[in-house]
Amino acid sequence: MKFKDYYETFGVPRSATQDDIKRAYRKLARKYHPDVSKDPDAEARFKELGEAYAVLKDPEKRAAYDQMGSQWKAGQDFQPPPGWDSGFEFSERDFGSGDGVDHSDFFEALFGRQARGARRPSMHARGADHHAKVMIDLEDAYRGAQRSISLRAPALDEQGHVTMRERRLEVSIPKGIRAGQHLRLAGQGEPGLGEGPAGDLYLEVGFNPNPQFRVDGRDVYLDLPLAPWEAALGCSLTVPTPEGSVQLAVPAGSAAGHRLRLKGKGIPGNPPGDLYAVLAIALPPANSESEKEAYRAMAKTFAFNPRAHMRG
Repeated sequence: MKFKDYYETFGVPRSATQDDIKRAYRKLARKYHPDVSKDPDAEARFKELGEAYAVLKDPEKRAAYDQMGSQWKAGQDFQPPPGWDSGFEFSERDFGSGDGVDHSDFFEALFGRQARGARRPSMHARGADHHAKVMIDLEDAYRGAQRSISLRAPALDEQGHVTMRERRLEVSIPKGIRAGQHLRLAGQGEPGLGEGPAGDLYLEVGFNPNPQFRVDGRDVYLDLPLAPWEAALGCSLTVPTPEGSVQLAVPAGSAAGHRLRLKGKGIPGNPPGDLYAVLAIALPPANSESEKEAYRAMAKTFAFNPRAHMRG
C-alpha cells in the first residue's frame, strides 16, 4: 500500500486553513471533472481529489491524518503504525466509507471502520458519543489499574486552522480486560443540545508492545530459549509471567517450537486464559579453543544428522 499525500494532491501546505483547502478543491474539481476535462486521467484525478477532500475538509479526519506527521512521502510504501490513533478522540465511529464512494486502500486502512452517524434534529437532543483508543500495559489487564489518560480532539480556531484541545480523565481499568474491548464513560461525550443529556465516551483498549509477551485473546505467549542440554536432559526453570515468576518443568527431549502450557496463567477471566512457553534452542558460541573442542567432541559422540529427512 502506498502513502497518499492529500496536501500535495491540492498543492497546499500542511498549514492551510479550511477555506484554503475548500478553494483548492473547487478549482481542481472544476478542472478535472470528467464531464468537462479532456485529460485522459481526469476521472482518476477527480476521484483522488474527492478522497483527499473527504479527509482534509473534516477537522477530525484531518487531525488524525496529521498525527502521522510529514515524514511519509507520496508513493512510499506504508502501513499505519501500531496504535497510530491512540489517545485521539473521535465523534461517532465509523466516519468512513458509508458515503458509497469507492475509496483507496490507504483511506480504508485509516478510516474504513469509522463513519459518522447522523444527528437527530431537535431542540433537546442527546449529545453524540465519542470514541478513542487507549493503550495499556498487559500487567494492567492482570491486576486492574487506575490510570490517568490524555485525549486529544480537533477544533477550528478563528483563522480556520485545525488545533488540538486536550483533556485528562481518570479511568478504572478492570481486571481481565482484553484488547479490543470497550470501556464506557457515561456523560463524557459531546454535550447535549438544550436539555438533552451528554453523550458517552467509549474507550477501545489496546495493549502496549511488550518485549517478552504476545497476546491472543486471553492467551499469552512467551518465547523461552533453552540451552541444548536443558532441552535434551530436561530441567526446571524460573520463567516470568505478567503477574510474577513461576517454576516450569521442561521435559527431557524437548524440541524447538514445542509449547508448554501454564493453565490459567493467561489474562484473568471466566475462564482465564493460558500462558504458553514456546521453546527455542539457543546455541552457545564457540569463541575459545576449549569451546570449539567441546563441539568437536559432540560431533564424534553423536551419530546425528539433522538433514536425514531431506531427499537428494
